[in-house]
Amino acid sequence: MTTSTTGTTTSTTAGAEATSARPATTTLRGITWEHPRGFDCQVAAAAAYERLTGVRVVWEQRSLQAFADAPLDDLTARYDLLVIDHPHVPLAAAHGLLAPLDGHGHDEALAALAGTSVGAGHASYAHGGHQYGLATDSAAQVAVRRPDLLADRPEGWDEVLDLAAEGRVLWPAKPIDAWSSLCTLAANRGTPVGATPGTFLDDEDAAPVLDLLHRLAERVPGWCLEANPIEVAEALSGGRPDADPRWAYAPLAYGYTNYGRPGFRPHRLRYEDIPAGPRGVAGSQLGGAGVAVSARASDPDAARAYALWVASPQVQAGVYYDAGGQPGYAPAWDDDRLNADSWDFFRGTRRTLEQAWVRPRTAGFIELQDTVSPWVTATLRGELDDATLLRRAGEAAARLLVPDETPEGGTT
Repeated sequence: MTTSTTGTTTSTTAGAEATSARPATTTLRGITWEHPRGFDCQVAAAAAYERLTGVRVVWEQRSLQAFADAPLDDLTARYDLLVIDHPHVPLAAAHGLLAPLDGHGHDEALAALAGTSVGAGHASYAHGGHQYGLATDSAAQVAVRRPDLLADRPEGWDEVLDLAAEGRVLWPAKPIDAWSSLCTLAANRGTPVGATPGTFLDDEDAAPVLDLLHRLAERVPGWCLEANPIEVAEALSGGRPDADPRWAYAPLAYGYTNYGRPGFRPHRLRYEDIPAGPRGVAGSQLGGAGVAVSARASDPDAARAYALWVASPQVQAGVYYDAGGQPGYAPAWDDDRLNADSWDFFRGTRRTLEQAWVRPRTAGFIELQDTVSPWVTATLRGELDDATLLRRAGEAAARLLVPDETPEGGTT
């Protein structure tokens, strides 16, 4: 499908054709997360889509924390379209909460999107032979630097720790982000969390990961243990009133193109590949967001058509990006205009994204993540010792990281 950002059609695909004859009274409700990258882009895209098709999509937003851990059963009962985190897919599929996108006249378009996936982004929304979402937003833990304060990026972790000792490093380490960092560093060493069903990390494999996290936590400001990537980006870019002028770098933080764009904040940030570890820049925990259709959608066909449209290359590199979105597929990541506008965000982090680690595809993983995350930050604060963290996490993994027994559902 080719459209301009004003909604003028120059050619169509099955997604637009499926909706072109729909009455203007068709209204879908969508829920996404509270940030220009999550909300503004969908609102702008929906306005263009309504001009093109007559179908209205009304978007609402929830907090970043709710995006990470809010249950989907209530949301799928209230909304037609959902922007979700891919680890929710196995559990949602098992309980029939999401409608498969395949098998409804869009398989050719889905195959084309799969062929332009950035790393495992597209595949991370597939489960049990069905595609339950589209990777409209691709992200992983990457590094971020303020070039006017730090001319060259640290290549490895020894340089990062030296820089941190000078008071120049920030690191988002609230529970979900500290957990993400643990998972990234473990995967980078070739010993990912949950590599064997029912296990967390062996003590021997966990030791160097926890040692590095402790050393980093000791060298960053205390508020970092309560911070998320947005708060760190705000501090680095001058959006935080009490920012220390020494703060210049963060080694592990989910990337936001917004902070690389001119005029978004007082200072632009440059996002780059993570510091090299034993496996180079491989192993960063894959994040991002995807658009999915509720199994209880009021008009599943209309919802599927919108999802395919908003994931299309011209929309992703046009109205979606221009309104603050962070595209998920390779045509947008290769786009010269988008890279120039975002200070090479896409090319600068591509290696990390292409080699990112995908969390275990079991229904119990979300509960494991929610359970263990607070313990990781508590350990970094000195409230738990490493042995207690590993024992508790191992017990939780034995209960939750097991092959799914619930038959996979999903309305077809």
